[in-house]
Amino acid sequence: MEIFKRISALVLVLIMAVGFTACSNGNTKSNEIHIGYFNNVTHPQALLMKSEKLLEDSLDEGTTVKWTAFNAGPAEQEALFSGNIDIGYIGPVPAITANSKSLGDVVILSGATKGGAVLVKRSGTDINSVKDLANKNVAIPQIGNTQHLCLLDLLEQNGLKPTTEGGNVTISAVANADVANTMERGDIDAALVPEPWGATLLSQGAELVLDYDEVFLEGKYDVAVVVVRKEFLENNPELVEKFLEAHNLATERINSDTDSSLEIINKELDEATGKSLSESIIKEAFSRIGVSTEINKDSISKFAKISQNQEFIDEIPEDDALYAKQ
Repeated sequence: MEIFKRISALVLVLIMAVGFTACSNGNTKSNEIHIGYFNNVTHPQALLMKSEKLLEDSLDEGTTVKWTAFNAGPAEQEALFSGNIDIGYIGPVPAITANSKSLGDVVILSGATKGGAVLVKRSGTDINSVKDLANKNVAIPQIGNTQHLCLLDLLEQNGLKPTTEGGNVTISAVANADVANTMERGDIDAALVPEPWGATLLSQGAELVLDYDEVFLEGKYDVAVVVVRKEFLENNPELVEKFLEAHNLATERINSDTDSSLEIINKELDEATGKSLSESIIKEAFSRIGVSTEINKDSISKFAKISQNQEFIDEIPEDDALYAKQ
């Protein structure tokens, strides 16, 4: 009997310890903020903020900012799920997927950029409209990403289907950096790509089929948004507010002093990747990118419906579960 009492007491202590740890981890304010982003012009606020230390300079002494660059949405999603990053610049489709998979733990905090993608074709190919994509091979950066869903919408509007659904349009996932070579070999006929790859391909001989405002919702759709872990937002509202202030400031600077901002962004790209863009390419790219903190919920809703139809997500999230309460 005595042994039973001791075991019971030990179990109770362990349960209390676990409960205390869980509560303390869930409600402790942080002195660090971890931000994810891509080294791409569709995440310009992140590049400008990082280079100029706009966020760091606004925080109290002892609070640190850690930036992590990603190459693809799924990797950034996993970092959000594991808690390795708190806030992330990411495409709207991965944002929706992250919200669904995390059961609402990852929520959309702000808009970032809009449009910024074009449909181009291999020079000499007989493609003059979306309907001409029948029996052609079209490249997108990644299955399930924003450009892929835009292409699926274009095909549906024009009575076409991908081969995976019994249609005659082949859709191939090709890394943006490999599209030019793949197109030159004749392996693909067209590509729906984000900037600056659109401007780059056009400078190398590809031909424009649809400009940024003809791809989806007149170019006013979100191509990058900001997401935050709900737990981090609830435990650190002041930090998130400071981030939003810096994000808004970066947005205003890019729109009001574009040339100077692009120089800083290009320098940050060079330092991070060892490659910068020519002045003509980055300027052309930004002529197709809208930089805005506003969220086009209509575009998010349409992406969510396509994602559900394609079985990328099971259910369309309600607004209350998808967007951060501020």
